[in-house]
Amino acid sequence: MIGLDYPQISPVALSLGVFDIRWYSLAYLAGIIAAWWLIIKNNAKYKLGYSKQNIEDLAFYVTLGIIIGGRLGYALFYGGAEMWLKPWRLLELWKGGMSFHGGILGVIAAVWLYAHKFNFRFLAITDLVALYAPIGMFLGRIANFVNDELWGRVTDVPWAIRFPNGGFLPRHPSQLYEAFFEGIILFILLNWLWRYKKIRTNHGVTSALFIIFYGTFRILMEQFREPDAQLGFFFGGVTMGQMLSVPFIVVGMVVLALNLRKN
Repeated sequence: MIGLDYPQISPVALSLGVFDIRWYSLAYLAGIIAAWWLIIKNNAKYKLGYSKQNIEDLAFYVTLGIIIGGRLGYALFYGGAEMWLKPWRLLELWKGGMSFHGGILGVIAAVWLYAHKFNFRFLAITDLVALYAPIGMFLGRIANFVNDELWGRVTDVPWAIRFPNGGFLPRHPSQLYEAFFEGIILFILLNWLWRYKKIRTNHGVTSALFIIFYGTFRILMEQFREPDAQLGFFFGGVTMGQMLSVPFIVVGMVVLALNLRKN
């Protein structure tokens, strides 16, 4: 039989009777805590001038941006008419349903509010957030794999996995592909470039590279991912994830071009 058996991993990390703590929730929490800690270390290493309170406030704003943006993005891009006919479903976070594109937009909005309120340069803050966002994206995709969701298209590659929710057909483990490229590779790339002073001091370059590479990786990985059942393919076999990624790349290129022209 083609494909590997799906490892039987419970999506529930800890059950407390009427309340379950799921790996998906812990992935978001771990990503935020890791980013908060690394920003503190980065701030001290490069003498960026932010106080501990500044970074704690930033973590709070970013957390709200992830949750609100991710949920609204899912409702807007993937939820369908039912989500809007029953708006109270937006509060049913325990049932899942988060959009990575929506989460990024939510974080951008949250950082803008933060920078405006505390009088910081907007792009300087987005650069810091962009450095460590791939950690949460990596953990989020691993959680998708554990949840047996967002699996890939049917294939005959030797490493295909037979997902129970995917009809036990051999499929690309596209969650792991995305975890590798959007998480590990993107994290290494951005943090390697951050070592150079010209990158750190040209505010906006890191942010632009983040959304350019994220959009590019997402478009490529969507070639292996099964489109959402309620949406399917659009014209020419294009998916919603690919269409949403194009504006990210365009905006990133514009920001990068303006920054290079200015500096």
